[in-house]
Amino acid sequence: MLANGAKLGYKKKGGSTYTDLPGLKEIPEMGTDPEKVDNTVLTDPHKKYEKGIGDLPEMVYKFKYDNTSAESPYRTLREAEKSDEILSFQETLVDGSTTEFDSQVSVKRTGGGVNGVIEFDVTMMVQSDLKYTDPA
Repeated sequence: MLANGAKLGYKKKGGSTYTDLPGLKEIPEMGTDPEKVDNTVLTDPHKKYEKGIGDLPEMVYKFKYDNTSAESPYRTLREAEKSDEILSFQETLVDGSTTEFDSQVSVKRTGGGVNGVIEFDVTMMVQSDLKYTDPA
């Protein structure tokens, strides 16, 4: 499946619907890598491991830079960064799969050069579990 058609929406705490953030260009890997915890005892012939807790990595979404209106994703997400507001996000794939999570954001505009586009990166510091919903 291609990433084409993927969307990212946000809502403020207590909000009922997600507002689409237009201009999404790239989505990150999604999920955790649990720690491998050594639980070997002295009588074991080799090491034995258990699955430990996972660490949610920082997830980076890439957007087209657009700062032409107060509702542009660049301004909206910079305001959330400035206020340290935790927003709820929903990533939707073209097959209808969704992943929901709460996050603080960090926004960084990329550089550019001759014939190079300017973009901005949104780094998510996830503050909740990831809630996966499969398509109907």
